[in-house]
Amino acid sequence: MPELIDPFGRKVEYLRLSVTDRCDFRCFYCIPKGFKGFTESDNRLSMEEFVRLIRLFSELGVDKIRLTGGEPLVRSDIVDMVTRIGALPGVEDLSMSTNASQLASCAKQLKDAGISRINVSLDSLNPELFHQITQGNLDRVIAGLLAARDAGIHPIKINMVVMKDRNLGEVGDMVDFCLENRFTLRFIETMPVGAAGQSARDSYISLDAVRQTLEQRFDLEPARMKGAGPAKYFKVKGKRLKIGFITPMSQHFCESCNRVRLSSEGTLYLCLGQQDKLEMRPLLRQGATDNEIKQAVIESIRRKPEKHEFNSRPDQIVRVMSMTGG
Repeated sequence: MPELIDPFGRKVEYLRLSVTDRCDFRCFYCIPKGFKGFTESDNRLSMEEFVRLIRLFSELGVDKIRLTGGEPLVRSDIVDMVTRIGALPGVEDLSMSTNASQLASCAKQLKDAGISRINVSLDSLNPELFHQITQGNLDRVIAGLLAARDAGIHPIKINMVVMKDRNLGEVGDMVDFCLENRFTLRFIETMPVGAAGQSARDSYISLDAVRQTLEQRFDLEPARMKGAGPAKYFKVKGKRLKIGFITPMSQHFCESCNRVRLSSEGTLYLCLGQQDKLEMRPLLRQGATDNEIKQAVIESIRRKPEKHEFNSRPDQIVRVMSMTGG
């Protein structure tokens, strides 16, 4: 089987697939207020096109697929999509990132269809603050989380973007919440992706400061976790809880990057923090063969940049986060 190796010797084996750029939330650091530039229906990939591309990526050695958005659960056919992608040979790890607002009604279906684990964005346990950040309903998210847990999805990872002027005071409460519910917790630094992300730059705080705050209350020790990705994990001593710290700004992890991102309109982004990309929709719709598409992917991976430039060039990424899938 051919492999996708970039110019820096990194093997690309992980694809994050944004199945839609639409979302039922409006997190202020993700989608700009009043934004209406979502992908037109004719420009979105069809179910067949998505499945074909995932099959081709799997034939190139990509065995880890994460469905993202926007919010993937706004798609009415999401369970069918999970079923079809999960049945493809070579797809060994199929997961999802979601805000969980619609998860309560379909958690068991997703588990049965092949979702092995989920990441849930949850920035506050305070209903009012949660609504300020997301324009969403916290009760629905909690209901979705509990439904996923009851359906046997494991692990469930809580992703909390820490903002010094909003939710920094809740980091300890989030640890308690995850201890109580047997969730894994990951803290994430804000990133200047798109106009919304750039407007949130004043909220940035290094996770070193967050860890120091937690160490005043919890006894943390280094931990390992399968499929840890970019997170550096610790555990609360004497407990099962693992806490990850994702630090794209203060301590980037580009040297071990093994992922690319495919948007809902068929754009393959080689780096979250760079503009390098491959437009795949024209290939699909102009009759390219499987081998031609795979060769285009192989050649694009040879252009994968070494690292992002969030610190030195924070204004260069203008696309909204929901287009790329995070």
